Order: sequence, then structure tokens, then C-alpha cells
Amino acid sequence: MDPDRRRALAEQIARQAGSRALARFRRIDELSIESKGHQDFVSDADRAVEHGIRAALARACPDDAIVGEEHPASAGNSGFTWVIDPIDGTANFINAIPTWAVVLAGVSGARTRIGVIHDPCHDETFVAVAGGGAWLNGRPLALPATAAISRGSIGIGYSNRCSAAGVRDLVGGIIRAGGVFQRNASGALSLAHVAAGRLLGYAEEHMNAWDCLAGQLLVAEAGGRVEQQDADSMIAHGGRVIAATPGVFDDLVRICDAAWSPAPEPEPGPGPGPGPGPGPA
Repeated sequence: MDPDRRRALAEQIARQAGSRALARFRRIDELSIESKGHQDFVSDADRAVEHGIRAALARACPDDAIVGEEHPASAGNSGFTWVIDPIDGTANFINAIPTWAVVLAGVSGARTRIGVIHDPCHDETFVAVAGGGAWLNGRPLALPATAAISRGSIGIGYSNRCSAAGVRDLVGGIIRAGGVFQRNASGALSLAHVAAGRLLGYAEEHMNAWDCLAGQLLVAEAGGRVEQQDADSMIAHGGRVIAATPGVFDDLVRICDAAWSPAPEPEPGPGPGPGPGPGPA
């Protein structure tokens, strides 16, 4: 399948999945909700939406591998891997907060090739293609080369994979630099908002691949800068994520370096599938 067809397929599937998720969101009193850990939830809507995405991909691209948040990885032999988060922002979703998204990334050769983040509540679809640009509802996205941290907000992430001290020090560093911060509980959507120029940057001490790969590509293709990680390590272990407009990126990296303790070296071991990586910084 050629890249244009894959992009169109990803966008179509993400929008269809968003419609299914939105229908469940409007009936949240009927959801079955489980806790996967401290402040980490999953609903039957997450599992059903991911199942639908997987089924659509299997029909269209039977030889592609699939890695998702809620189901085991599926092997493929095409060299192309789809990475899925059916509902990024589940804590918002189950509490009737309209800030969540369907996330789909397509990767090959250790690089993210396609990224789609669909926000059904606001009917916004963010799409990026490696080397081809980024768009919001078909409108090209282009970030300014210069911006100061004091001119806008920095998105931050906080989950049970992050240290409380690291988040505290990150917030303090942003404030001391003259900035302000926000957390919307959807890392993928926050990265999309960086690409759209709504946030100056985004930082999280640890993200999983399905949460960040599409958004990192969006920021990079919109003209922003992204801190890159080893692709296989991101699939197997996750890692820190820093993305920002060009004028803010270096300052944000310095703030994060000061706030976060050095990450331990990951234990060697096989990952669940081919390792996608973010787009170029």
C-alpha cells in the first residue's frame, strides 16, 4: 500500500473509531470501568474501540503488525507497524470531560511515517506524514521559528510512571522561566496542540509509544522540535518526551534536565514488535 493510501486509511479509521467512542461517551453511565493501577483506568469502551481499529486494519493491511494499549501485539511481515491508543485521556472520558482523543501511528524502518490524532468532541483531526507536513482538518500547520517561554503555556504530563518530585520541579522551573503550565490529562492531544501552536511545548517524564509517536511526528512536521529516543527502547520501555516550538525547545530541555533524575538504563530484552520512532527533530 502506498503512503497516501495508508494516510487516508489511518484518517478514516481514526474518525470512524472516534464516532464509536463518542457514542459511548454520551452514555458514560453505562460504562464498565476497571483500575489498572493508581490513577490508571480502562473502560469497556477503550477495549471495544481498539478492537474495532484492529479489525479495520487487519482487513485493509493483513500483513502489518499492530501494537496497542489494551490488547496484545499482533505480528506482521510487511515491515510496517500500527501503534494504537483507542482513547487517550481515559480518566477524562470516564468523568465526562471532553478532552480525549483516538490516536493512530504508522511506523516502518524505526521511524514514524504517519500520525493521526482525532478529537471527536471538537471534530478536529490532526494528521502528519513524515517529510510531507502536518494538517488540522486539512489546513497546513506551521509553527513560528521564534517564541519565548513567557508568551504562552507549556503542557505537562503526570501519570503513575512519573515521579511527583519531578513534576513539582518541572512546574517550578517553568514558572521561574516566566512561563505558565497546564495539564489536560491527554498527552497525545497536548502534543497535537503544540503542533497547532496552542501550546508552546509539552514535557512528560515517561510516555508509552502509543501516547506519543503520532504527536511527536505532528510537532516535527509542523516545524517544531522533538527530543528523539531509540525506537526499540520506546516500544519496549517508553521514555521521556519533550516537544516544543523551535524558540522554546532548548529552554524546555534545560528545565526538564534539571527537574528529572537521570533515567535508569533499561534492562535488555525483546520488545513486543518492531520499534517505531518519532519523526525528525
